[in-house]
Amino acid sequence: MSEFRYELIKECKDTGARLGKIHTARGIINTPIFMPVGTQATVKSLSSEDLVEMDANIILGNTYHLYLRPGQEIMEKAGGIHQFMNWKRPVLTDSGGFQVFSLNDLRKITEEGVEFISHLDGSRHFMTPEKAIDMQNSIGADIIMCFDECAPAGADYEYTKKSMEMTTRWAKRCKEAHKRPEDQALFGIVQGGMFEDLRAQSVKELTEIDFPGYSIGGLSVGEPKDVMYRMLDATVPLLPKDKPRYLMGVGSLDALFEGTIRGIDMFDCVLQSRIARNGTAFTSHGKVVVRNATYKEDFSPVDPECDCFVCRNYTRAYIRHLIKTNEILGARLLTYHNLYFTLVTMKKIRQAIMDDNLLAYKEAFFKKFGIAE
Repeated sequence: MSEFRYELIKECKDTGARLGKIHTARGIINTPIFMPVGTQATVKSLSSEDLVEMDANIILGNTYHLYLRPGQEIMEKAGGIHQFMNWKRPVLTDSGGFQVFSLNDLRKITEEGVEFISHLDGSRHFMTPEKAIDMQNSIGADIIMCFDECAPAGADYEYTKKSMEMTTRWAKRCKEAHKRPEDQALFGIVQGGMFEDLRAQSVKELTEIDFPGYSIGGLSVGEPKDVMYRMLDATVPLLPKDKPRYLMGVGSLDALFEGTIRGIDMFDCVLQSRIARNGTAFTSHGKVVVRNATYKEDFSPVDPECDCFVCRNYTRAYIRHLIKTNEILGARLLTYHNLYFTLVTMKKIRQAIMDDNLLAYKEAFFKKFGIAE
């Protein structure tokens, strides 16, 4: 019997926001949650101990990258991703569909699956829904994803409809191929591009198949944010209230608020670590590009209002020096801070839902951070 279940604790009175808990064999995930991305069984520059210290409830791995390196055989010999990377809390893996389909000219789609050329060495591979599930069974994540096609933002109606319908057929194959339903929750992925009726059709067909949770894919792929929010408005109310809802690949601070307000429970994004490697930090008063010359003699913390170990011990001037000299520690410190800042923001969002003042918190946060409404 699977230990996976979603517990709805409270719904915000004036929004669709939900406070909840996802129960897994490896612990509870407090929602709404932001999930740090550990693409290759590591959140870049951070240790598992760092992530526990900042209280990350769950992290991500990516099937495409782990399939190519270290490969399925190594993952199985290691005993799965938790043992491999010394992480005892829950893990979610994407199916790798987004990465495969982003290869464009390096892949060929058929009903059976996708032939693609590795971006690493040019070798040819063929990924099917069954193979994507088999690989995720080997990785051993607590939450895994169906293999889907992510249609590009500009795809026309006919292409998007055919793509969405194939995603549904693949979802059925994924469920049939899943060998570990007792300890791995398989999520269906809602597709349908920027077309409300196709999103509705996708939800209807996936919920008939019946999954423990549902992801919303194919957004944040280049469309304006107001379009993304319109798609969420059309999609989220159709999803089951007793199962978690995951908005894939979205993690900008404004989108975390807007997605939560619309009833999303789970988010992930590489933004926090990517901008850190480029020398940018999130702070209570907006983004700070630490690598800029103006911070050369700034001996204040990255964010004076933050209590992470970086802000307690290091200055903007020092971190700028590390970034400018390409020292690894600079990226590590800013990555830690950005993820800590985001996770603390999500804790405050959860508290605001409990207190029924999410909209007031959002307004105050946006004003202070410098986000235009």
